[in-house]
Amino acid sequence: MKFLENSKLEALNSALMIENGDCCVIGRVESYSCKMAGDDKRLFKTLSHEGDPNELTVLSPPQTVASVSPAGYSTSADENENPLNYACSRKTLYYLISTLNASFRPDYDFSNAKSDEFSREPSVNFVTNFINSSLGAVLGERFNRLSSLIWSSINEEIQLDDCVVYSYNPDLDSDPYGDEGCLWSFNFFFYNRKMKRMLFFTCKAQTSVDDKFEFDGMEESFEFSHQLPLILQ
Repeated sequence: MKFLENSKLEALNSALMIENGDCCVIGRVESYSCKMAGDDKRLFKTLSHEGDPNELTVLSPPQTVASVSPAGYSTSADENENPLNYACSRKTLYYLISTLNASFRPDYDFSNAKSDEFSREPSVNFVTNFINSSLGAVLGERFNRLSSLIWSSINEEIQLDDCVVYSYNPDLDSDPYGDEGCLWSFNFFFYNRKMKRMLFFTCKAQTSVDDKFEFDGMEESFEFSHQLPLILQ
């Protein structure tokens, strides 16, 4: 996966480092081209040995359905039983794993991640409501000032209407946010097949009273978030 530089997303990443009382939020939004590099080619070859790249592989049920129910969306029994709701091609799985590797390298290697650690979410609306609810509950009015800018910048980069969204739900041993003091985390992949692009939105809420927690540049980042509307004009 090739990292795509984007000044607006860099501004968002600085703004998504916020302290609110005894809780801190650290978020990152990164854009990647689905272009194979050296390590990616080796991973793709390994996955190809396990089966046809276009063959479907089973995923876990979505994590957002039980948490958020946007107005106007309903899930019938037939929809829930559709196996395509819980599957993706091996090639798409490769893109998801490669994105994780690119985002968290060199500290973590997800090459052995299994398909059941990922989910296909029912819609972009479910995911945006899930993220808004999660961040809004912690940041309150601070997030309200940022939310519209976050989604307009993401939409400009990835064209949300054309995206399918996946999530990564690791066990404690594989979780890069599995450290003590982490209150919650999420990892969402907005995949635009037409653009051959993946946008990765990862975030965690961390207790700021944890002795192990460090947040260098906190004051600068929060001050920066107030300047964000000017930067994104």
